[in-house]
Amino acid sequence: MSSSGHGHDHDHDHQEVPSDLTLRVKALESLLVDKGLVDRAALDALIDTYEHKVGPRNGARVVARAWVNAAYKKHLLEDATSAIAEFGFSGRQGEHMVALENTPKVHNLVVCTLCSCYPWPVLGLPPVWYKSAPYRSRAVIDPRGVLREFGLELPEDVEVRVWDSTAELRYLVLPERPAGSEKLSEDELAALVTRDAMVGVAKVTLPQPGARS
Repeated sequence: MSSSGHGHDHDHDHQEVPSDLTLRVKALESLLVDKGLVDRAALDALIDTYEHKVGPRNGARVVARAWVNAAYKKHLLEDATSAIAEFGFSGRQGEHMVALENTPKVHNLVVCTLCSCYPWPVLGLPPVWYKSAPYRSRAVIDPRGVLREFGLELPEDVEVRVWDSTAELRYLVLPERPAGSEKLSEDELAALVTRDAMVGVAKVTLPQPGARS
C-alpha cells in the first residue's frame, strides 16, 4: 500500500514509547478508581505533584547552576545532554537535549507538533495543555498569541523562535535570570524556576514584596 503522505507512520514511531507507557498508566488509573482503591481527588493531587513539583525541580537545578556558573552555562549551551547528565538526569530513550537561551531580544518556545515529545528527565510529566492539539498547532502559527494567553506579552522587537521536539531531540529553555536576584543562592534561584518557564510560555520572576498570604 502506498503512503498516504500524512506521516502516520512517523507519528506512530514518534510516540511509540510514551504512548505505551501512557496507556498502561491510564489503564491502571481507571482500574484503581473503579475498584474504589484510589480516590480520584488524591490521584489528581499526586499527578499534580509530579507535574508541577517533583519533575520540574530537576530542570530548575540545571537552570540555576547555569545562572551562577559561567563554565556550566557554556557547557549546557554547547552540549546540554552531557551537562544535564552531570546531575544524573538522562533520557531513557537515548534522546539528545538542546538548551535554548532566552535573551532580552530572543524568546524561545518549545512545542511538539507530531505528538507530545517532552524532556521527561528534566521536566517530569508533560502538562495537559502541552499535549493539546490547539497548543501544538497554534504555537507554530501564532506563538505571540499563545504566549499572550499564558499572560506573557513580549515587546515587538523580541524575536520569538519556536522549536519542534522530536523523539530524538528535546529542548530545554534556559530562561533569563530575573533582575534583582544577584544575592540569591543557587538553591533559592532554583526555587523560582517554573516548568512553564523551561518550556518557554512564562518568564522567571522574583516574588513580589508582601505577596505572602
